[in-house]
Amino acid sequence: MAQKLVLRRLLSLAPRTLSPPGPWAGLPPRVPHGPLVPPGPPAPGRALATLAGCGSTFNVQDGSDFQDRVVNNPKPVVVDFHAQWCGPCKILGPRLEKMVAKQEGKVLMAKVDIDDHTDLAIEYEVSAVPTVLAMKNGDVVDKFVGIKDEDQLEAFLKKLIGA
Repeated sequence: MAQKLVLRRLLSLAPRTLSPPGPWAGLPPRVPHGPLVPPGPPAPGRALATLAGCGSTFNVQDGSDFQDRVVNNPKPVVVDFHAQWCGPCKILGPRLEKMVAKQEGKVLMAKVDIDDHTDLAIEYEVSAVPTVLAMKNGDVVDKFVGIKDEDQLEAFLKKLIGA
């Protein structure tokens, strides 16, 4: 109970109204299923990274979207609770996406930004980020907090899909 109150208080202090500098300025805060790169041509010699082409990973848009695409999904779903300001999340996220993509559609990955979806973070008792839940048939069957290496992530996913 105390953790929920602390999390709620911390998340309510997070700045949400600031406009990001640079190419993101003026864009809506969320672009459903759009690319995760700034508009315009990339800098020379730099690659673009997007989720647009990766069908097994998606960003949760709201509680209803979470219910439809995670809780009611017949496939197992890995839920990555993260935050933009979280350094370890920036390391774990791409690593986890890569490992989920290797499973060739046997498991999906939902990304939940705790600053945008505080209600989901509280409901699933997320007290630190990154927190990763393994969900099957709407139930949480496993979870971990913090960074894991690729071997640990592979074992986590294999346990979830029963391989």
